Amino acid sequence: MSKNRIEKIISLLKKNYPEVKITLDFKGPYQLLMVTILSAQCTDKRVNKISPALFQKYKNVRSLAVAKPDELEKLIRTTGFYKSKARSLKKTAMAVVRDFKGRIPSTMEELITLTGVARKTANVVLFNAFGKKEGIVVDTHVKRLSQRLGFTGHTNPLKIEQDLMQKIKKKDWGQISLLLITHGRTICTAGKPKCPECFLNKLCPSTGKVK
Repeated sequence: MSKNRIEKIISLLKKNYPEVKITLDFKGPYQLLMVTILSAQCTDKRVNKISPALFQKYKNVRSLAVAKPDELEKLIRTTGFYKSKARSLKKTAMAVVRDFKGRIPSTMEELITLTGVARKTANVVLFNAFGKKEGIVVDTHVKRLSQRLGFTGHTNPLKIEQDLMQKIKKKDWGQISLLLITHGRTICTAGKPKCPECFLNKLCPSTGKVK
């Protein structure tokens, strides 16, 4: 797909979703990092339900670093895989205290050294907490739409991210994932995409109308 067509798609996404934002509730880098880890294989809505109690008890990374595993597990139980997630939260908090003096790191290289943090989570934190664009978040929605829209032919998230970074202007790196996620939730759904009512159907190769 040509860069010109991609720019037209992004322009239409921006026009139709002018106020997209992350759906996870958070205050500051610490909370965002932890809720993003919790959101793995769990809905943002579910994470938002348990996060107030979590951060009421563990107000900062230092208090989380010394959390008792059973108490932490109890608070996050409904997010699924709660035992492994509790270990990740605690280990990450301990590493932040030990290696970064209690401050959430703000570079890709530093963030991916933390337990439970790969490029996807790091990109979420970098853009939404620090305003940095070092990559593009590739979640299930971004993966699906990138393939359907012809942005990539890959299935591996890392290769998809590389394709997107090559084809999309850096100024749009942070916003594109939010736009695609929103479109994926409202119109280009996994099971039954609403192609007839989609404002991208004349630009999307999956409709069979684009040469």
